[in-house]
Amino acid sequence: VQLVESGGGSVLAGGTLGLSCVASGNIFVTDGMGWYRRAPGKGRELVAAIMSGGATHYADSVKGRFTISRDIAKNTLYLQMNRLKPEDTDMYFCAARSDLSGEWDYWGQGTQVTVSS
Repeated sequence: VQLVESGGGSVLAGGTLGLSCVASGNIFVTDGMGWYRRAPGKGRELVAAIMSGGATHYADSVKGRFTISRDIAKNTLYLQMNRLKPEDTDMYFCAARSDLSGEWDYWGQGTQVTVSS
């Protein structure tokens, strides 16, 4: 499974950004996709996830501001980020969960999101 992110960039606090992730390869071995972020010196945080049945999960820090969605026909995952805060500044990674291991085994290269106050 290969994951390629796009989007991100720099924005002022209160602004909006969108991320996309195109999946290719044997995506049938996955049962969910999500977005992680991981700033240097910090632990990995699952920002949002959407599972194969459509159930979604959000970190408390982004609930009400971020929306995860997917286009199954296009094998594309999205993250709409509204009302961005400086603390949202991070490298965001697209990830896919293996339905065999139950682990987030597949990762994109990451895309930087920078929010300035």
